[in-house]
Amino acid sequence: MRNDYTTDISTIKIDEDSFVDIYNLYWEKVFSVCYANLGDEEPAKGMVQEIFKSLWERKDQLEITQSVERYLLRSAKLKVFEYIRNKKIREQHHESIAARQVQAVNYTENEVMLSSLSDRLRSLIETLPGQCRKVFRMSREDGLSNKEIASALFISERAVEYHITKAVTSLKSRLTEYSF
Repeated sequence: MRNDYTTDISTIKIDEDSFVDIYNLYWEKVFSVCYANLGDEEPAKGMVQEIFKSLWERKDQLEITQSVERYLLRSAKLKVFEYIRNKKIREQHHESIAARQVQAVNYTENEVMLSSLSDRLRSLIETLPGQCRKVFRMSREDGLSNKEIASALFISERAVEYHITKAVTSLKSRLTEYSF
């Protein structure tokens, strides 16, 4: 004879037979709650199994103050909420990983472009006339002022300005021809 599982479970000793009865009576309702909230059959089935597995594993420690049905349906709702929360956390984690990968790809791409541009710029500087190249390097690479360059090369500051302007104009026009 089957027990009435709509009463307080604390009066019911869950053994293998009563567990089978409870499972057969309520698994469809538990599944319905899970499926209705998720719309996905596989996770809903897994949740049903987890709920009944937990019921069996904790049968000796459980103190349920409501009917078995209410306990199981509440467990199903909590399991669904937990699944949705964890799914959102996983999605955020995946989005974060994807964003970092895009940044890494962009960083790598930028490094390659910078290296290529630097190589191109070095080769263009090498094509500048001798004095113009020397003045440009002293200004841009060594960080010297026009006055210091003029003093070091024994030329006027006006000549230094002329060479820098000539170098920058030449490099700009030749770099704009260079496509990425």
